[in-house]
Amino acid sequence: MGSILFYEPATEHQDPSFGATAANPFTTTPRPDDPYRYQIGFGNRFYSEAVPDSLPESGRNIPQRCPYDLYPEQFNGTSFVSSQKTIQHVWFYRIRPSVAHQPMKEMPHERQNHDLIAFFDSTKSVKFTPLSYEWGPLNPPSADNKVTFIQGLKTISGHGNPTAKEGLAMHQYSANASMVNQAFVNNDGNFLIIPQKGRLDIQTESGRIMVRPGELFVVQAGLRFSVHLPDGESNGYVQEIFGGHYELPDLGPLGSNCLAHPRDFEFPIASFDIDTSQWEIIIKLGGELYCYEQSHTPFDVVSWHGNYVPYKYEINKLVTLVCSTKEQLDPSAYCILTAKSKIPGVSLTDFCAFTPKWLTATNAIRPPYYHRTMATEMMGLIFGTYGGSAKILEAGGLTCDSSYVAHGESYDAWKKMTTEVQEPVFAGEGTISFMFHMSSHLGVTQFAMNRHPNPHPPRIGFWDNLQGDFMNHIDTVNKKLEAAGRPPLGKGNN
Repeated sequence: MGSILFYEPATEHQDPSFGATAANPFTTTPRPDDPYRYQIGFGNRFYSEAVPDSLPESGRNIPQRCPYDLYPEQFNGTSFVSSQKTIQHVWFYRIRPSVAHQPMKEMPHERQNHDLIAFFDSTKSVKFTPLSYEWGPLNPPSADNKVTFIQGLKTISGHGNPTAKEGLAMHQYSANASMVNQAFVNNDGNFLIIPQKGRLDIQTESGRIMVRPGELFVVQAGLRFSVHLPDGESNGYVQEIFGGHYELPDLGPLGSNCLAHPRDFEFPIASFDIDTSQWEIIIKLGGELYCYEQSHTPFDVVSWHGNYVPYKYEINKLVTLVCSTKEQLDPSAYCILTAKSKIPGVSLTDFCAFTPKWLTATNAIRPPYYHRTMATEMMGLIFGTYGGSAKILEAGGLTCDSSYVAHGESYDAWKKMTTEVQEPVFAGEGTISFMFHMSSHLGVTQFAMNRHPNPHPPRIGFWDNLQGDFMNHIDTVNKKLEAAGRPPLGKGNN
């Protein structure tokens, strides 16, 4: 039996509650490049019905008999014993429960994605180094080689492992084929997906989401989803966290009206298929792929309620905080999402985005200053032109500055920024870049070091023209020292 899609994007000629719920019509409006409606509000507990009155009556999750003989199924993203503010779960009301499938089996060797890594220890697959790295985007697959989102994932770096529920992985992806009668579920952790080229039309158990370049998408561990490519080729970035979940950063004295507003996060509304064709479900655990088959779609959830729900966010909606008169702010001032580590008060990762902004500080260094940090910083570019001079970062590319490794602008950029007349400047127009700020050493995969199609080798001699300009002031320094009763610097210092 073919697929019958019950959800239709509401238009001005349709009842806006169809595919949502008559009791909760407060959804966004479809756009030319995104036909779907969404519920809004980070941290909310939502409910959504594709068929009116398909949720059980309030105060009851598992009645003896659900409306329309649907099967109730709870999905927990946190343990049963969790604080009220951290618990995440969802109740699905579906045509068939998820348990109805053929036995699970390991994916055959020839179908494994051997460039997916989940265990980051010092093995032949991963190496921890103090080096900095730069990569261009992955090459698009050839037209005669159909590569889906799952097949196109390539692990670049990471630390920890999912069995310890601590750590993360960084991936790039490049794909040119939609997943047909195939769904994916990541048991290792949460995915944060950032397309750089080509939209991702993602069907989830909670509903459909169109993710455009310039948006981010988060799908939590264990939830099944399928990625379709309406524009053909797509490439981009994925961060995967093995422990905990992404959260909004605490704002402290910044108050309540900055950075990413909760209302700008968009969540799907219920939709479902009636489909009794053959499906394959692919599971990732420990970086290995497993699969099972079933004779019906996994996307048969007629209604649901809860807060363990995929979502997206348009990065350009970030409220930036850069209008300072004196100093630069740390990258955390551009943080959209964060995830906690097991060290109290220390994040596992921060996702920071850099959008167009006014530079207003005077008598201050405006470009990135020279610094070393205990965190590893990985940068990517979605649109526009990277403004730095010490890296090569192109759209779809990625850079990595490892923990404690010094980095900053070229000497020419330093001389310019320390001598130019400073006026207010609107910087970064048409550009969106981002940084993953990760509080750990990262192991780099053999793929990233040796088999990436577009590595940028270190630029030999790049820093050779950097001068110790302090030496131009020796006479003045000696006069100051002598006036203070201290011995002058020795002659011949140069």
